[in-house]
Amino acid sequence: MISVRFRGGCKNYYFDPKGHTVKMGDQIIVETAQGPEFGTCTQGNHEVADEAVVQPLCAMLRLATDADRRTVDYNRKKESEAFDICEKKIADHGLEMKLVNVSASFDGSKIIFFFTADGRVDFRELVRDLAGVFRARIELRQIGVRDEAKMVGGLGICGRPFCCSQFLDGFLPVSIKMAKTQNLSLNPTKISGTCGRLMCCLKYEQNAYEDAQKRMPKQESFVQTPDGPGNVKAVDLLRETVKVSLDSAPETQKCYHNCEICVLRNGKGSREGIEIPTERPERYVEEKEEEFIAPVISRHFEAEEPTETPAPVRERPREEGGESKNRRRHRGGRRHRGGGGGNAGGTPSAE
Repeated sequence: MISVRFRGGCKNYYFDPKGHTVKMGDQIIVETAQGPEFGTCTQGNHEVADEAVVQPLCAMLRLATDADRRTVDYNRKKESEAFDICEKKIADHGLEMKLVNVSASFDGSKIIFFFTADGRVDFRELVRDLAGVFRARIELRQIGVRDEAKMVGGLGICGRPFCCSQFLDGFLPVSIKMAKTQNLSLNPTKISGTCGRLMCCLKYEQNAYEDAQKRMPKQESFVQTPDGPGNVKAVDLLRETVKVSLDSAPETQKCYHNCEICVLRNGKGSREGIEIPTERPERYVEEKEEEFIAPVISRHFEAEEPTETPAPVRERPREEGGESKNRRRHRGGRRHRGGGGGNAGGTPSAE
């Protein structure tokens, strides 16, 4: 099989190469249920499991030629003109719909207009007008706001292009419960994408949070800690730590790792009948990074030490009177500069 991706899509489709050797990045013409289409190969000839193939399997027609590429360029210009004409027709008919995108088939026999609307729209007259202008089969398809964001594209609040327009094969089911599990802000403006729906990336780490949630106690759980019993007041799933209000010091909260606590009652409830064990859990000791960094630092400084010991600097012998020759010369030069004599170097001039 070969994997093929079409314009504006992130999903790969399998096609039978019919004996052709196709490389990744080659532009090809394939047969589809809607007729011949222009696509790009994303993976060359490779084996695929039988259950992964959707029947009936379509075949590859040929490698794209220069004439095929010119046809694609012509269709792009045709789509741009069709977009402008359709917007004028929508305004003339007074329809409450927003045109999003126009797609023309490779052979030019069909043009699809994608639009969004709040409700059902009677566009029968619009179809007749468009069919009279383009002399082709006209199809108007209503899409949702998530499909609109996928087609138009853009940048998310993370600064990266939309996931739906970059690599997602389909839209993932996302719920507000995922935001609660991940302890995110429930403000709709912070967890919603540009399309106005919940962000698709909420699904990415949900499995990791659910797995950590099974190992961590719930809030208000009754636990035993190295410092005594207490109640859990906050849970950090990422760090796998909890804040406990100890019975001995209820006004403050101490942070413990998950392995430092023993759950006596998970969740809210009464303490009646719960036996507090006398043995307390051991404290969690993290490995210090200094143990690994110290040898590296010592080797670093050893390499910077000079290989030869510099010769000691010998002081000049002081003359009688306790002053050296350089110091006395400096004083003499300063005296001559003060009196207007002396050269530029500060050396006393001969008198």
